[in-house]
Amino acid sequence: MKFNKWTLALAAVGAVSLTSVAQAEEKMMLGSQAAAGLTSTTISGYVDTSAHWNIGRQTGTNQPAPSFGGTSKADGFNFNVAQVSLAKALDESEWASGYRADLWFGPDAGALNTQGVGASVAIRQAYVALRTPVGNGIDWKMGVFDTIVGYETLESGNNPNYTRSFGFGLEPTTHTGLLGTYRFSDSVSVSGGLANTYGAQINQRTPPTGGGEDSKTIMGSVALTAPSDWGWVAGSSLYLGAIHGYDVQTDTVSSDGTRDHYYAGLTLATPVAGMKVGAAFDYSHAKHVQAADDDNAYVYALYASFQATEKLSLHGRAEYQRLQDGDGAGQPADRTEATLTAQYDLWKNVISRAELRWDHAENNTFDVNGGNAKNTYLAALNLIYKF
Repeated sequence: MKFNKWTLALAAVGAVSLTSVAQAEEKMMLGSQAAAGLTSTTISGYVDTSAHWNIGRQTGTNQPAPSFGGTSKADGFNFNVAQVSLAKALDESEWASGYRADLWFGPDAGALNTQGVGASVAIRQAYVALRTPVGNGIDWKMGVFDTIVGYETLESGNNPNYTRSFGFGLEPTTHTGLLGTYRFSDSVSVSGGLANTYGAQINQRTPPTGGGEDSKTIMGSVALTAPSDWGWVAGSSLYLGAIHGYDVQTDTVSSDGTRDHYYAGLTLATPVAGMKVGAAFDYSHAKHVQAADDDNAYVYALYASFQATEKLSLHGRAEYQRLQDGDGAGQPADRTEATLTAQYDLWKNVISRAELRWDHAENNTFDVNGGNAKNTYLAALNLIYKF
């Protein structure tokens, strides 16, 4: 460490100790580094609220249960969730580092099933982000992170529709593990990782009967994006992903506890200005080792979005779902749903949208609280403030 002449003069007459000066300067440097890390941290989040009107049905009766919905929100006003996010994004340096922590507060936090804090508080994501200078750079996440599959995300405001899809309900939500992403170019990127389990519970372990310490959940994906010189197709994307691992929900006498999930999603720009269409396929499979039928489920989904004006956008979704063992007795359950959403950005930082949803049971019924309806209808209002 270098010292200025005045410090050396004081040290010569015993007024100061060079060791103490060095320690003081080291503390100042560490303090400045900590301050730099703090100033680069961003705070963001949102508050999500809704109102549900379940047309023609009494409260809590005959309602399907999409993720973060169902009877608990029927026919009334709802505070869904508040998210607070602390993050430092990776910069462009070769050995960049950062982190992200997303905290959930409210009823939807319990439905996330991370079981990390409590019934009304949950950790959605909490990971350290790192980059290693291999080729174009590998970006890593270690900790708790969102799953790699799905057309829709956990943040409702980032989805085209307010209510969640059948496919979203079939997919895992978060994992505890390590995920690496490598971008070959602006058009091609791949991801791969290991996690403790298939499920969302933080730090959950595979029990010895399911493989123990030698069994981990594996996942991988590839994303293809049409380059900017492809005309009106530019920006369109194709995404493929797969996950295999232990799922506590399928660990029964008749199952080995493992589940496979395969996903394909397509978002396609169109020659019509402001119009995009999409498609998604989810397939979930759990092998039964003692039963005659495997636990299979799949969902086909179509999406369409149109930016009508600067403030007004329209979104539609149609789905078909088959649960091979839908009623728990080996009988399949076929369901369809159609959703129409109108979003109008009237207030700054506020997502405001109205939605109509129709659910139909093909060969059974929505049996909730003793009901036997084949069709249900929902009208919903969703307001989200993002900060």
